Amino acid sequence: MTPAHVAYGMFAAYGVRVSPTTVAAWEQQEEAPGEDEIAALAGALWCAPSDLLGTPRTLREHRMAAGVPLADVAIKVGIPVAQYEEVERTGRWTGNDRQAAVLADLLRLPPRTHLELTGRDARLREMLRSAASVRWQAYVRPVCKLLPAVPQPNVERVLERLNDEFHKRSFASLSWIDTSSEAANGSVDAGHRYLADVVEHFWELLEAL
Repeated sequence: MTPAHVAYGMFAAYGVRVSPTTVAAWEQQEEAPGEDEIAALAGALWCAPSDLLGTPRTLREHRMAAGVPLADVAIKVGIPVAQYEEVERTGRWTGNDRQAAVLADLLRLPPRTHLELTGRDARLREMLRSAASVRWQAYVRPVCKLLPAVPQPNVERVLERLNDEFHKRSFASLSWIDTSSEAANGSVDAGHRYLADVVEHFWELLEAL
C-alpha cells in the first residue's frame, strides 16, 4: 500500500481525512498521528491500535492501545470526562481506589503499571517496608486493596518471604560470639539495603509464583 492508498482507506472507511504526505511523514517518524488518526490508520491497515503504538508508557497510550474512547473510560470509571481528560494530560490520578480498579480492568493494565500510572506506588513502598520489618500479616489486606487483581494467597506468601529475607539479612552477621559494633553495623546496613529495594523484591517474588 502506498501512502495515497492508506490516506484513501482512512477517509473512505472512517471519515478521517489526511494527505498522502502526512502518511509518509508518519512512516518516517517526522510527525505523529492523533488519537482519531491512530484508530483510522489501524483500521485501514487491518491491525490493532496497539500494533502501531509499540509499548505504551502513559495512561493515554494504554487507553489508545486498548481502543477505548476517552469519554467511555470516564463514564465506566465514574468520573467526569473533563476530570479524566485532566488525569491523562497531567499524569496525576485523582480518583479513588475503586475507580482505579475499574480503570485497570478496563484498560487491561498489569498490576505494576496500574500502580505507577495512578500514582500509588509510593503507598505500596511504605506498606512493603513495614511488612518486611515489622508484622507482615497486618499488611495483607491493604496490599490486596491496592492490587485487586493479585490473589490474596500470593500476596501473603510474598509478604511473608519479604519479612523473612529482611530479618535474615539484618541479623546474618550477628552471633552470640561476635557482637562488635562493626558486625552490628554490617547487619543493619544489609537490612537497609534490602528495604531500599523492597519494591523490586516484591515484584520479583510475585512474578516467580
